[in-house]
Amino acid sequence: MPVPGPVHLRILLGGAAHFGPGKAELLARIRETGSVAAAAAAMGLSYRRAWTLVVEANRAFRAPLVELSRGGEGGGGARLTREGEAVLASFRALERLILTEGAPYLAAIRDRAGPSEP
Repeated sequence: MPVPGPVHLRILLGGAAHFGPGKAELLARIRETGSVAAAAAAMGLSYRRAWTLVVEANRAFRAPLVELSRGGEGGGGARLTREGEAVLASFRALERLILTEGAPYLAAIRDRAGPSEP
């Protein structure tokens, strides 16, 4: 029983650190493009914002999720590390699980949503 409408999973990692759909999409785009700049452009983010998200993600885990190489004659680049691949795969699997196995619970919550009666 799929749940209608979006569900946004955000995992709190301690302190202000979290991992959610934005960082997951950024990792996926970096994997596709091999570039923080190209990933940012594909998502409609500024390069600075994407860079900040990568730095936050790298600091939130014991091992970096993205390996960055500086620009130069051949240009820079970015790639997911083994840890980044594992975190992204686990996050996507958890999203799927919530949307399938959690569908009745999500529907029960949504059925109760709305303005409270006076």
